[in-house]
Formats: sequence, structure tokens, C-alpha cells
Amino acid sequence: MTASGPVRLMILDPGHFHAALVQKQMSPGIAPQVHIYAPEGPELQDYLSRIQGFNSCEQEPTRWESVVHAGPDFLNAMLRERPGNVVVMAGNNKRKTEYINLCVDAGINVLADKPMCIDVPGWQLLKASLDSARQNGVLLYDIMTERFEITSILQRELMQLPGVFGELQRGTPQQPAVTKESVHYLSKTVAGKPLRRPPWYFDVMQQGEGIVDVTTHLVDLVMWICFPERIISDLSDVEILHARRWPTPVTQAEFAKVTGLNEFPSYLGDYLQADGTMQCYCNGEMSYRLNGVHVRISVVWNYESREGGGDTHESRIRGSEADIVIHQGKAQNYQPEIYIEPVEGGLERSGWASNLPSSFAQLQKKFPGVNLVKENSHFRVQVPSSYRTGHEAHFSQVAERYLDCLRQGRLPEWEVPNMLAKYHTTTQALELARSAK
Repeated sequence: MTASGPVRLMILDPGHFHAALVQKQMSPGIAPQVHIYAPEGPELQDYLSRIQGFNSCEQEPTRWESVVHAGPDFLNAMLRERPGNVVVMAGNNKRKTEYINLCVDAGINVLADKPMCIDVPGWQLLKASLDSARQNGVLLYDIMTERFEITSILQRELMQLPGVFGELQRGTPQQPAVTKESVHYLSKTVAGKPLRRPPWYFDVMQQGEGIVDVTTHLVDLVMWICFPERIISDLSDVEILHARRWPTPVTQAEFAKVTGLNEFPSYLGDYLQADGTMQCYCNGEMSYRLNGVHVRISVVWNYESREGGGDTHESRIRGSEADIVIHQGKAQNYQPEIYIEPVEGGLERSGWASNLPSSFAQLQKKFPGVNLVKENSHFRVQVPSSYRTGHEAHFSQVAERYLDCLRQGRLPEWEVPNMLAKYHTTTQALELARSAK
């Protein structure tokens, strides 16, 4: 489909706050009237409350007009009435892949929050959905916000400077060439208000385990940063070596604070322990080879931060000349910072040290204002605040990128095979982790 007129949004069962964040800013390419199809309940009201908050914001208020179609038959009603040409999905993941399949089969474009599938049968249905989207001339795209984080962008750019990074190393299982680790919190504040999570979020059969959820972003970043615009084959380029999973214990009081429910629902009964806590399998780690390069990814969920910080991202990519590193800890005031760490003896090698300023100047042409600051034996890339748009703003940036693809009538050639490879990686890692003792 080539979008000749404005995009008309439909929101399907918005059970996750990401659905609202897609609308945090308005775009001239998107019609202000939005149709919402969902069952009655607190999740729909939370979504509408967030949209109203964006409309009443003092700075750059939005002008969304929400038309609500609430009822138990919301999916069939949307497929039958079809007041829009793009459906946004961000909610319960148990049936998300099924919803995606039904929509693309009906000739509707889909912008879906991650993960688009949470197990191997879901991956198989996603593969069929991507084929159906191609046959029906519609675009199926997932919301990869982390591609718009400036430190991830700069990590990608610095790797392309041979005088700085050199060649990507292959690494070993013990010392991978690429590591990405993220820490998240079940209790947090989003868009200025405490986040209320739906109770099913803690059921891995509905939300998906951590190893197939947030890790989607990290697996995507590894491909996007290390092999830009290169087609990745799920059959020949990905080899899962090791995977493990473990739970985060949640007390009844903690569950009540985040969900508003004073008791655990019956569907969480299998996860309840003798001490009264509920075990949520939201943590995961995987090691794999991607195009022969060893990669390790891990995601950890704690209940809440004890140091006042938010979600964090740590990353290292090893080059023959230098490592490109992201730190986001207490020393960085929980703001992601990017560093260039020359390999041992790098500063003493006059060639690398003398070439660094001229090589870095190429980056400054693309990103005016970034500077190189020497700190002991490494360098920090000083990033102006104007580039730090924040995670919530990235959803609107993804929507704009998707709009561009709609206008062109196609996704980049590498996007669809890489989506398949990405979800193949996460779902196969889950299979391996579940089978491990």
C-alpha cells in the first residue's frame, strides 16, 4: 500500500501504555480522529486517560479525537467496520500474533509493539503473516524504539569509522564480541504518573517471558548496529549456544501497588510459592553466534530501583582497534553515555592516536555538537542534550519512520527477513532455556 492520503489509526485492545505513547505527539500525516476497539475495562480507561493527558498538556498539546468502540466482539467489529487503514497493537501478547495475522489477511497495515510473538508456534504464524502482508500489499512493522536512542546510533556510527574501531571481532563464548545488558523495573513512572500494570502482565503465558520480551530490542540492536542494512537469515546466520531464565519474586503487597489488585488472580496460581510470593519469569540471558560473531544478551527485571535511577542499558562491542562501550550506571547519573576504549596499548600507538581526531571529525559532520573528551585511558563522546529526546519520544519517531515506509509502499529490503531472524533468535532461546535443567 502507498499512503496517498492521511493515515487513519485504529487502536486494538490497548492493554499496554506503549499504545498511547505512539500518540504522544501529532503528525501531519496522521488524521486526528482515532478509532479504538477494545473490551470495557480499566486498560481501556487507562489508555483514554493518557490520551486526554496528551491533549491537555501545557506544552505542545495534542488534538486527538477518540472514537471508542467498546464491547466483547471488538476484533470482529474492527475487521467488519474498518474506519482506518493502520491498526496499532500494544497489549496482551497471548493473542497478538493471531490478531496480526487476521489483520494482514484482511488487507490492513499493522504497527505492532514488541514482541510480535512469544513462542515458536507464534513465530511460525508471524512468518505466515509476513508472507500474507506481502501478498496483500500491506506493511507489518514492529516498534523498535531503541534504534532512535542517540547512544545506540553513535555506537553504530563509530563502528563504521575504521580509524577508530577497526574490524569487528568474532569473540568467544567466554568473551563475546558483543554484549548488551539491560535492567528494568516493574514499578516505575511513565509520562509523569505511576505506571499501573494489568495483572496479566505477570503471567508469562500472556505477556511472554523476559527472554522473548525486552530482549527483542537488544537482539534487534545487535543486527542493526553490527550489520547495518544487511539481510540476516534465520536459517544460516543465527546459532543459539546457551540460554537460561530465572524469576523475580513479587510479594502480594508489591503486586497490589503496581496493579491495584489486593489478591493474585487464579491464573497466577502456578507461580505462587509457599512463602506467598509469586515467581515472575521475566529474566533471561542468551549466548549465540550471529554471522560468526559471538553475542551475549541479558535482561533483568527488579521490582523497583533502590538508587533512584530508571531502566539502564550496558553494552560493549569489541573492535580490533577499540571497543565502543555504553554505560548507564550511577557514575553516569543513570544517563546513557558512550565511550571509546582503545585496545591495550592503543594510546601508545601513535598511528591510532593521531588518526582519532580526523576520523572523529567525520562523525561531527553528521552530528554537529558532539565532542571527544579524554578521560584517563579512554575517551567519552560528549552528547548535547538536544540529541537526548528520551524513550517516550521515540515512539513518535518510529511512527514517522513507518509513515515514510507507507508513502513509499514498502519496507527496506532487509527489514522483513531480519524481523524473522530476530524473533527466531528469541523464541529458540526460550525453547533452549526451558529445556535446560
